[in-house]
Amino acid sequence: MSILNVEHLSHGFGDRAIFHDVSFRLLKGEHIGLVGANGEGKSTFMNIITGKLQPDEGKVEWAKNVRVGYLDQHTVLEKGMTIRDVLKSAFSFLFEMEEKMNAICDSMGEASEEEMAAMMEELGTIQDLLMAHDFYVIDSKVDEIGRAFGLDELGMDKDVTELSGGQRTKVLLGKLLLEKPDILLLDEPTNYLDAQHIEWLKRYLQEYENAFILISHDIPFLNSVINLIYHMENQRLDRYVGDYDKFQEVYAMKRSQLEAAYKRQQQEIADLQDFVARNKARVATRNMAMSRQKKLDKMEVIELAKEKPKPEFHFLNARTSGKMIFETKNLVIGYEEALSRPLNFSMERGEKVVLVGANGIGKTTLLKSLLGLIPPLSGETEQGDYLSIGYFEQETAPGNTTTCIEEIWKEFPSYTQYQVRSALAKCGLTTKNIESQVRVLSGGEQAKVRLCKLMNRETNVLLLDEPTNHLDVDAKDELKRALKEYKGSILLICHEPEFYEGLATRVMDCSEWALRV
Repeated sequence: MSILNVEHLSHGFGDRAIFHDVSFRLLKGEHIGLVGANGEGKSTFMNIITGKLQPDEGKVEWAKNVRVGYLDQHTVLEKGMTIRDVLKSAFSFLFEMEEKMNAICDSMGEASEEEMAAMMEELGTIQDLLMAHDFYVIDSKVDEIGRAFGLDELGMDKDVTELSGGQRTKVLLGKLLLEKPDILLLDEPTNYLDAQHIEWLKRYLQEYENAFILISHDIPFLNSVINLIYHMENQRLDRYVGDYDKFQEVYAMKRSQLEAAYKRQQQEIADLQDFVARNKARVATRNMAMSRQKKLDKMEVIELAKEKPKPEFHFLNARTSGKMIFETKNLVIGYEEALSRPLNFSMERGEKVVLVGANGIGKTTLLKSLLGLIPPLSGETEQGDYLSIGYFEQETAPGNTTTCIEEIWKEFPSYTQYQVRSALAKCGLTTKNIESQVRVLSGGEQAKVRLCKLMNRETNVLLLDEPTNHLDVDAKDELKRALKEYKGSILLICHEPEFYEGLATRVMDCSEWALRV
């Protein structure tokens, strides 16, 4: 049975076309991976099918009474809402039913016999729905999810705007699972999640009976939970049966077949054009030339898709730093309350250290404390000599209205426009991306702009806070290659073992010194 029908969908932003005449069907129980390079329109597609965005053309039809749950990478949580409030908002439709039930009870006193019978029937229906959706045990359900995601340790009354990226993702994921939707739409759910909760989510999706559509660039995760791939490229959406590895195999084969057919056709076109040019002026061969021309005119020309610009990352090296990079003495990090035991940590020149551990235990806080952006609660941090530090933050500041060109120019005012454009193009951004405002780009494209700033500054130490979030497969591979080649020292926060394996000289488990586990 079809849950969702999308027919002849076309959409674009300004003169940038995202989809052209795309059709799509989602059937009951399908576990779909939606894949494609950064900026191909995966999140835009999700926004269109959830009704957040109206398409330029085409129609989107859901089956009746289907409840959709959507985990969006850009959801904004309101200040003043606690973790408990957000989780309980999963049941808002049940609270509305309860209000309706109370209103019916209040008006029963003045009802006629006929009206009373109808009211009693409606009350019965509402009561059954409330029971079916566990309305009378909502608090224990909320507490159960809070425990599963470790949110109870943060305090269920904590304001959601004070949470880290990973904690926020857990709250939104918890809310989604409490909603028990008929279909899950997940936009990069593993971004900001730690290894333990990625494993938990993997098991949950493997056992999930209903349909889901999952956007992810985490290939091992994708392979373990999906049975269908929809590939988004060049304004098209193509369906492949099987996991991501199977899709890669079939896609490569289709591509080489198309290239071979293109070469054959180009040869045929050249031969026909040559024959027409040589024979159209001679009376004896003019008719043959005309028939060849007709064949040319009617020919459906094969077009090869334009090669997407592949990123080329290269970090500039500053002069060599001193032997010691960072050293802490009994450092206690945190804001109002301590996040760590007294920490004695040192890092030497040439080391590539990876920080791992659950969300919210203080990995980002440690990075900011080492940089001096957050004062320690006690103890001290010492930076070595001749450090030229490059820092990659997890997220772009919200509400930024500058274009990509302006963003790079702010950092490097001496650059010519050609240098700015060429620096952004090397990071895999197209001309249209480069001229757009940063805020309208996809998460992966925004990350490439931030990497562009980092790469054009000479550094000898890189502090990278989850740089792989949002990046597509090609960009991740290229980033890993560039970091391996980098001559300086690296301190990296990452939840993807396949990214830091072969790169790290030391992996440090932060749960050993964290007070929150």
